[in-house]
Amino acid sequence: MKIIVDGTPIEAVAGQSVLAALLNANAHPTGGGCLCCGGDCPHCLATVNGISYVRTCQVTVQPGQVIDRHHYGQKEPPLPETSLVNVDIPTRHVFTDTIVIGGGESGQAAAAEAKSRGRDVVVLDANAGQEAIGIYAGPMVVARTGTETLQIRAKQDVIVATGAAEIHPVAPGNMLAGIYTQRGAETLARQGVDLGTIVAIGAAPKYVWHYPIEGTIVRFEGDEQVTAVVVEHNNEQQTISCDGVSVALGFHPRNALARQGHDMAQVRAVGDAAQPSDIPPCPTAGIVCPCSGITVDDLEYTWDSGFRELELVKRSTLAGTGTCQGACCIPYLRSFLQDKGKELQAPFTARPVTKQLTIEEIAAGAHFHPMAQTALHAEHLALGAQMERSGSWWRPWNYGNERAEYWAVREAVSIMDVSTLGKMILTGPDALEFLQRIYPTNVKTIKPGRSRYVLMLNDRGYVFDDGLIANEGNGVYALTFTSGGSSNSEMFLRDRAETYGMDIRLVNRTWGLSAINVTGPFAPELLARLGATDLPKWLEHKHIDVAGIACHAYRLSFTGEWSVELHHAANDSVKLWRALLDAGQDLGIRPHGLETLRTLRLEKGHIIVGMDTGFDGTPRRIHHNWAVNMKKKYDFVGRPAILRTNKLEQDKELVGMTIEAEEAPIEGQTVYVNGEYGGYVTSSAWSPLLRKAVMLVMLDYQNGELPMEADIGGYTAQRVSLPFYDKESARARA
Repeated sequence: MKIIVDGTPIEAVAGQSVLAALLNANAHPTGGGCLCCGGDCPHCLATVNGISYVRTCQVTVQPGQVIDRHHYGQKEPPLPETSLVNVDIPTRHVFTDTIVIGGGESGQAAAAEAKSRGRDVVVLDANAGQEAIGIYAGPMVVARTGTETLQIRAKQDVIVATGAAEIHPVAPGNMLAGIYTQRGAETLARQGVDLGTIVAIGAAPKYVWHYPIEGTIVRFEGDEQVTAVVVEHNNEQQTISCDGVSVALGFHPRNALARQGHDMAQVRAVGDAAQPSDIPPCPTAGIVCPCSGITVDDLEYTWDSGFRELELVKRSTLAGTGTCQGACCIPYLRSFLQDKGKELQAPFTARPVTKQLTIEEIAAGAHFHPMAQTALHAEHLALGAQMERSGSWWRPWNYGNERAEYWAVREAVSIMDVSTLGKMILTGPDALEFLQRIYPTNVKTIKPGRSRYVLMLNDRGYVFDDGLIANEGNGVYALTFTSGGSSNSEMFLRDRAETYGMDIRLVNRTWGLSAINVTGPFAPELLARLGATDLPKWLEHKHIDVAGIACHAYRLSFTGEWSVELHHAANDSVKLWRALLDAGQDLGIRPHGLETLRTLRLEKGHIIVGMDTGFDGTPRRIHHNWAVNMKKKYDFVGRPAILRTNKLEQDKELVGMTIEAEEAPIEGQTVYVNGEYGGYVTSSAWSPLLRKAVMLVMLDYQNGELPMEADIGGYTAQRVSLPFYDKESARARA
């Protein structure tokens, strides 16, 4: 048969490994390094049928197989030009009593012993294409087979019988081609590879004509291929010409899986995997970690820099973090540190995965949750909306003319689909007391028919959501949340209700209720045309009919203009949307998307939680102390933390800044004050009304004060009071 190597067909023999076929064609996969044929080193890597980091010693040749030597010269493979499609790797869940990892003698013995005790046993054998990649809590073993990913759960125990890897040589020239471990030389010889004249150091390989020598390796000589090896014996150096070198330097247990499960009582190693490692002499020169190219000189520098524990050496040099996960370098790292510190340190922590995986294998069994769509999704598409992902929803970014959408809100009338807002109903005997314990506002003072903007705090006093509380009367409260926060908020509320032992009823109506925001100076006239004349006043809410559709109307404003949110049954959403557009044609009505909304709300200085708040956004840092009532008697969530943090000096604060420029800096832009780091931009936009860039900036205090100026993207930014637009909010409250 023939396989394709770097675009050229070469002969291969059925049953042999890809590595053997490559060597017979004088096409070493990586260009050099000691070959072990045990899957323990990075020297046989190649890209096979489009998948890189494949150990060619463990892959059997197949007709038409495409091999690309992307790793030649110890290089990283290029990113694929096109993505693989329709590659579905399923996950199969298996339940058993005992899992045995390894099909060698110790693994077979362990499996036989478990079966003799009446246990159900699953054996994973890498030579049969079943590679265990990690042990997780449960215990659960995850394995790859090439066609599926296995998740195997053991009721009794996991037995690691993975044997031992041969120790590779570390000396000058150890990355030349023609170096083999004893077992590697035997394996290749059995597969028909002519190794030429072989020098054997240590135990001699079977099936190979060789010349045995004694001594310690000093160096390997040659250009790309070994032509000689220099050894020292009885204080004398000897140079032996050869085509290759077989080395037998001892064994290192393949115990990475056992180390992963070291804290699980059900996980144990047997056979060679349970034996201590042979420790080679301290290396004096050469490549110690072939995956990352770490030399003995690198180790010396690391030691001299003060990194003297194995875990720190690993992090400093990256030794042990590459393809072989320390299989080649751990014995030498331990030897080096023992020589320096006179103490043999334990191997570093092993973490899954032990073998390289494809993205398909990593994602096996995981299903993409479809992006949620509102009831108006088709209407948006029909209007030419550019849809973007926002949280877990598809939402219109714009409808093709963002500037026209902006002016429709400011000077005419516009509508926006806000169905994504979290919407819940809360009632029950303990409803009021529960809300008092959750929210930092005094809920008792919210009268029926009124609503109030509220923050949600966690136990550390940080803002993690915001929304409205609307008192419906008779102990019923309507709650709203951010589009991305309703699920987390629901879990939070239910958890707290159970913790407090309170009798409440919570119904999440996010999916059943749609919402349309009607905003702009002509919004009241538009609604009047559709029969809604008894509209709520500022921060009131009413149940009204609009175009014959029952709506719960909330009077508030995120845009800075007159606005009302119409919450209604999702089945009626299309009818209401079309009625609003039809009735407002002569009023200049346009729908607007998120792009416009973000500019409108920024001009008003309104925050977006998670964008302007950060993970440590306290109410004080974001200028929302007014939303926290520290005098109410209830010990609401986050109150103890706020009491503590309010005593601390303020270190940073969310402020408004402007730049006289034709475009706004990017969000996340670093802010500099007097050449030093001074914060970052949380939100930014170019204001069509103000004709300048406006920003919210998390600004650091300098010598106890907030700077008045800062450098942002090469421009001088001025700190100004918020909001940027309509500071008295006369338009929103009209």
